[in-house]
Amino acid sequence: MQRFKGPMRMLPAAGDPLRVSIHGLFALGVLYTLYLAHQVFLPITLAILVSLLLSPAVTALARRGINRAMAAFVTLSMLVALLAGTAWMTVQPMLEWAEQAPDGLTRLMVQEGGLRDALDSMTDSARQVEEAVEEIRDEQQAEEEPVTVVLESESWRGQLMVNARDTGLAVALALALSYFLLVSGNSLVLNFSAQLSTRQRRRTTLRMVRDCQREIGRYLVVITVSNGSVGVLTALMAWAVGLPSPAVWGLLAALLRFVPYLGVVATVALLVVVSAASLESPVMMLAVPAGYLLLNTVVGFFIEPWVHGYRLSVNPVVIFLAIFFWGWLWGPIGVLMAVPLMTVIQVTLRHIDSLRPLHDVIARG
Repeated sequence: MQRFKGPMRMLPAAGDPLRVSIHGLFALGVLYTLYLAHQVFLPITLAILVSLLLSPAVTALARRGINRAMAAFVTLSMLVALLAGTAWMTVQPMLEWAEQAPDGLTRLMVQEGGLRDALDSMTDSARQVEEAVEEIRDEQQAEEEPVTVVLESESWRGQLMVNARDTGLAVALALALSYFLLVSGNSLVLNFSAQLSTRQRRRTTLRMVRDCQREIGRYLVVITVSNGSVGVLTALMAWAVGLPSPAVWGLLAALLRFVPYLGVVATVALLVVVSAASLESPVMMLAVPAGYLLLNTVVGFFIEPWVHGYRLSVNPVVIFLAIFFWGWLWGPIGVLMAVPLMTVIQVTLRHIDSLRPLHDVIARG
């Protein structure tokens, strides 16, 4: 048998610019695929996170003699009931507050004095400019033949309904897939690990899955306890100053805090608007927003880091960038999944030796 004696083609070295370019093109291809096929990848990713979160509870019920399919159904039903109850409690007060928002902003920003006079002057100037433009337009229409222009634009209500429909469909698909992952996900992982070439890789894969389940569970427990504490104290402050529906305010403050940074900003803005619409004294208007900010400062900078113990905490810069990245990629659901996804990514990087330097880069110093 004749052997080929020509020069062998060598693969690019680790530091070769060609290899770096190939890796960069691959990363861009993955990013484009995730963005283009978000309707497919978003429910799958959400289902994986939900199954990782609920799998320990389903396993505990199965060990008590309950059928795994029934345990998964009960667990998911409790999750859906919790989400539906929370939405039912918060939607109606939010609609009422949205109606009061313009009046609240007017009372907060426009008081008797220079600011009101400046706004009135700006309004009069804008009205004069509008009248002058109308006169010029009427003169031009009198000289030229009228041309009919039809503009088609979708209203914000229609866009909101479309987004709500897409989000609801994604959540429904994610819940359905989560059920099958909770029932048969363990066997799928075991079958996948059995196909790996070495015993070490099989053990690493199983340990990675277990660590992801444990870390996501711990993260959820810690963040739920801290957010619940903030919500209870916020409700007490709202009740003390006389805000309407203080219990709903506490629930909303706790829920929005699941979105790091942005949730706190949104809660403060809502508290300012509703306080301005409901209270008379400027001091009382700012009491609850200022108290909420102080409470978040204490919890965020002192209590939560101590509870977490900086075990698998990610650098705050990385978390902030992750929120914007996943929010841009997958919308509001991506914002909610940013921190759990970073937890899974960090666990994965920690167990793969070749990616350990990247784990050290994104970890909190």
